[in-house]
Amino acid sequence: MNKSNIGIITFPIAANGNIPLSNLIDIVYSLSNNLYLVTGNDGYKFFRFDKRLKVLCVEHKSELSPIARVCKYIHTNLKLSSSIFKLRNDVDIWIFFIGGDTLLLPMLTAKILRKHCILSLASSATQTLKSSKDKFYKVSEFLSYVNFTLSDKIVLHSKNLLYEWNMEKFQKKVFIAHEYFLDFDHFYLKKDFRDRQNLVGYIGTLTEAKGVLNYVLAIPKVIERRNDLKFLIAGKGSLFDLIVNQLYNSNLNDTVTYLGWIPHDKLPEYLNETKLLVIPSYTESGPIIALEAMACGTPILITRVGQISNMINDGVNGFILENNSPECIAANIIRVLSSNNLEQVILNAKDLVRQNFTYESAVEKYKMILESV
Repeated sequence: MNKSNIGIITFPIAANGNIPLSNLIDIVYSLSNNLYLVTGNDGYKFFRFDKRLKVLCVEHKSELSPIARVCKYIHTNLKLSSSIFKLRNDVDIWIFFIGGDTLLLPMLTAKILRKHCILSLASSATQTLKSSKDKFYKVSEFLSYVNFTLSDKIVLHSKNLLYEWNMEKFQKKVFIAHEYFLDFDHFYLKKDFRDRQNLVGYIGTLTEAKGVLNYVLAIPKVIERRNDLKFLIAGKGSLFDLIVNQLYNSNLNDTVTYLGWIPHDKLPEYLNETKLLVIPSYTESGPIIALEAMACGTPILITRVGQISNMINDGVNGFILENNSPECIAANIIRVLSSNNLEQVILNAKDLVRQNFTYESAVEKYKMILESV
């Protein structure tokens, strides 16, 4: 293929966005002539010294009041648009990534400049806001719809997301691909499942969309029947104070360990100590932590949302939550840890990940997308 100059643009991201963005950069770098990145906040700190890229920084500070929030968001969009304009002679194709579904002004700028635009949906802003009962989700829904219309191609992690995210109208421009691949020299089974302590974990952002509060509320229900279990919570997010208070009020501080954000290179260490990873999300496109757990021989218990859950057969290579109510989470934690075929589930999950989530397969899919624009 003839390589183009490619730009990747995101809304300014937190630390949890660095690994998906890093994966996308690894993929696109091999397919581009020159590669540019427009991002901000933790994203800029993480990539600013990456010699493969020219990185432009746009910072964003969150606001609480609705008026300030809208004004700040518009201001950030204008700065992102300005960055696209600055690179008008350098970039042929723009990939809108994390938060890109609502970046209407940058999308309009790129289209006015007659650039090809690929909207790669790492998540759905609308679904995330909706699950958090955020009143701005209708605005997000409108912005996303316009961007779906303007983009040349849309990348989804799973065909099921077409229906989960009400995108059937745009299916002719949709490609199914993902930026997920694992370093199997880093993520692998180091500690046999039978030698691990009875530890149940949640690793991810502490937000409404992830269902983490329901996981916390499930813990007392589990220990009523299994007082030999310990629990882990790792991550940062807006629900931190609420979760800490809930743990204190439920006298769970001796049962639950809170670790904060785990650096990515330390994840295999913790996954290899965990007997079950719970992923009780309301909405997902992935998540990659599920793949990392499976590669490390840690069974997953996941709601039926996102790409990964669609590859899970309950009791075969993982376990499915019918819903993410505390009662359902508690009952299924006990069910999974009482299962008599966990070792076979672990082997099946490892095979699934190694066969489907290699760097080479991710590059091949994005090559097809870039050749289509």
